[in-house]
Amino acid sequence: MFKFKTPSKKTLEIMSEVAKGNIEKDYEESCISKIKDLTGKKHVRITSSGNNSIFIALSAIEGDIIVPDQGAWHGFKQIARFLNKNMITVKTDLGLINTDYLDELDINESSALIFTSFAGYSAEQDVKSICRYCNDRNITTIEDASAGIGDDENNLGKHSDITLASTGSPKIINVGSGGFISTDDEEVFKKTALPQKLSKTSQIICSGIDNELNQVKENLEVSLNATDYVKKHIPDAIHANKRGLNVIIPHDNAKSICWDLKKTLTTDKSGFITTCPNYNRVKQKAICVEIKNLDYSCLKNEYMDKIIDEVTCRL
Repeated sequence: MFKFKTPSKKTLEIMSEVAKGNIEKDYEESCISKIKDLTGKKHVRITSSGNNSIFIALSAIEGDIIVPDQGAWHGFKQIARFLNKNMITVKTDLGLINTDYLDELDINESSALIFTSFAGYSAEQDVKSICRYCNDRNITTIEDASAGIGDDENNLGKHSDITLASTGSPKIINVGSGGFISTDDEEVFKKTALPQKLSKTSQIICSGIDNELNQVKENLEVSLNATDYVKKHIPDAIHANKRGLNVIIPHDNAKSICWDLKKTLTTDKSGFITTCPNYNRVKQKAICVEIKNLDYSCLKNEYMDKIIDEVTCRL
């Protein structure tokens, strides 16, 4: 019934040709140029993964690392610990960063707040307000825009001091590997020469990213619209009025319901039904429908109607 998101046929064809040695241009430079346009940043590096991009960003921070209490990526905490960074956890509204909660913290000026464009992939962060608050206090903002890159409505990925992303599967830029980091602050890259060397990628990956970037705006819009459609038809979804790429429905019997849904809402590869509590989503019992995991051919209303019917009949 459903297909799991994979790189497009054209992307795979281009990567295959480059792997054979048929290199038509410097794909890394082409990627960098396109990412500069998408993020509005002067300096860009292509990396071997999103986690390596995070590693570079956090390596450049001298002070504390502020992480959300939920709705982020667990790699933020793992990498901060590995780097022996002091971590401060900020309370959120189910993943959404509220600057009032930041006021409650004792934060050094050399610190950084790291967050994702969408809280738990489910709700768009008020990135403008977050960045304005942090800029006034000399707190560096690091935005993981793996799900927000290419946004035209609110320019996600353009406001933060450092914007990074994964281009692995099943991200919006979907190559199966790779990532990037961008910033206007050249010192970020001057401080992190070694981590950059350890995260070098290939022209093969760059060629795939280069092609995927051509469709990133369209792919993000289609994904957001499909998720919005589902949210409007499933009762009690968290952040129902927020833009997002998945649908989270609190339920005391979430584990059992998810087990049933996985039997009926199947894909050709990995699934798109997950269970909470989960730090990467929300820390309460809930059913999570990962619209972002689906192939773009499966984001039409008839597919979304199937999801709606299967979920609502079990609530």
